[in-house]
Amino acid sequence: MEITRRDMLSVGGKLLMIASVGATFEQITGAEPPPDTYRMADHWWGMIIDIDKCIGCGNCVRACSNENQVPKDYFRTWVERYEVPEGYVSPHVTSPQGAINGFPVSRQTSLKSFFVPKLCNHCADSPCVQVCPVGATFVSPDGVVLVDKDYCLGCRYCVQACPYGCRYLHPETETVDKCTLCYHRITQGLTTACCENCPTGARQLVDFKDPKDPVHEFLRENKVTVLKPNMATEAKVYYKNLDGSVR
Repeated sequence: MEITRRDMLSVGGKLLMIASVGATFEQITGAEPPPDTYRMADHWWGMIIDIDKCIGCGNCVRACSNENQVPKDYFRTWVERYEVPEGYVSPHVTSPQGAINGFPVSRQTSLKSFFVPKLCNHCADSPCVQVCPVGATFVSPDGVVLVDKDYCLGCRYCVQACPYGCRYLHPETETVDKCTLCYHRITQGLTTACCENCPTGARQLVDFKDPKDPVHEFLRENKVTVLKPNMATEAKVYYKNLDGSVR
């Protein structure tokens, strides 16, 4: 990729700003200051997804887009439909417009078919955090991977490093955007927009540090896994009954 003088001046200006200006946590996240009762050290956020409950309606995608003002044709969360022929290893995977309007009725009634919601996995050992040259991508004390847009250079290193394909360059700000687990909501005691609008409860926000959170029973009593476990990212989005064909 050819770097022009204008690009160099733009990056240099951002580096100068980074060196001279510090941003508050509220400015980074776009959230209201958390209430006095909220202590970051008391939480470690993640999500559980029950594949059997997902109906591919797209409510979660629409809710996320509206809540976070996601630009058209970009997605912080999306849903994929897997259609797996019997005895055939490679599935047919579709996600029309991220499933923001759901899915058309499949005509392949003889195939094994199911839906898989996807989003940032908020990894504890995030490749995106490791490659960011200026620390714009970071893990918050309560376990949410966030992007400081004032620091972000738009270099796209993190976009390439993410094994889950959950990051994109915002077309207007030219900084990286992604799922924040609705940080502006969860620090106020609310759940995420996608979880709140799921009609079947397929998605659930969980707090791994809360001993009373149902996630602990869920992990004990069900067959759960994460996407691409071989990447060893310590992903914190757990799937129940995830088919082996999912990639």
